[in-house]
Amino acid sequence: MKTRKIGDAAVSEIGLGCMNLSHAYGTPPSPDHARTVVLKALDMGVTHFDTAALYGFGRNEELLGPLLGPFRRRIHLASKCGITGVNGVRVIDGRPATLIESCHQSLQRLQTDVIDLFYLHRVDRKVPVEESMGALAGLVQAGHIRAIGLSEVSAATLRRAHAVHPVTAVQSEYSLWTRNPEVAVLDACRELGIAFVAFSPVARGFLTGAVTTSTRLLDNDIRRTMPRFEPANLLRNLELLREFSKVATEQGCSMAQLALAWLLHKSDNIIPIPGTTHETHLIENCTAGAVKLTPRVMAHVEALINSRTVSGARYPPAAQAETDAEEIPEEV
Repeated sequence: MKTRKIGDAAVSEIGLGCMNLSHAYGTPPSPDHARTVVLKALDMGVTHFDTAALYGFGRNEELLGPLLGPFRRRIHLASKCGITGVNGVRVIDGRPATLIESCHQSLQRLQTDVIDLFYLHRVDRKVPVEESMGALAGLVQAGHIRAIGLSEVSAATLRRAHAVHPVTAVQSEYSLWTRNPEVAVLDACRELGIAFVAFSPVARGFLTGAVTTSTRLLDNDIRRTMPRFEPANLLRNLELLREFSKVATEQGCSMAQLALAWLLHKSDNIIPIPGTTHETHLIENCTAGAVKLTPRVMAHVEALINSRTVSGARYPPAAQAETDAEEIPEEV
């Protein structure tokens, strides 16, 4: 596995998003199954692992703590604060005291004395980002975290936060079918020397070809609320995969590998973090760096799948209102 930089740390060019081992996509796998996936990721050279206090309301951190503990010195561990579960309800809270307490709880669940990268999961619109950043800066000074990240923020918010304390990474959804970071925040990250961590790089499974009109999403699968997965939109979006699958075959790779390779070719400061519960998919994802794409192929897939050709918004209105990320002009 080749490496890329997040701040001063060299991490695997493809990380592991751990959310779906505990949260969001229907019934999560058993702890034993999740352990198999995590240990295989280590075997494949993955060193960057991404979790959050939100995922399973702490269960994901509790799962990873003992699994990654024996390998702690050779991995880069990221978690997030600012969204937690309060009495079983998801709450955005960016108040300094809440972020500090959330960090201490994450440290306990992860069974570590320091978190390498600690993100503000969402900007709390009731709290100036400068106040939230001040609390995170204090956690750096206290030695509880090594670096600060922000998730789903605009370039303007990133600059405000960066003025308080250096931001090491921005994490946002980025894939061929979600191009919002291209509006401004990718350029800001390159200008400021900030890594960009791309979550949902295979479009929540869509770009793998695993989701079809006959796929039955469970009631607790978050995709059921997302407009792009509504039957009419999904049917139109699936038409895009005909040519995309053909391109993948021509490149000698899977559709998932083509989607990940596209991100790796976009910029050397981008680190995709696909998640999976399947060992075979993990192996597929981790070997995407071997796929080489020409500028012609890059341009072809970008013209095929983009904000103008994809049907449906990425989030329902309530979820979209929680993000600070720029919207594509055509969607505004």
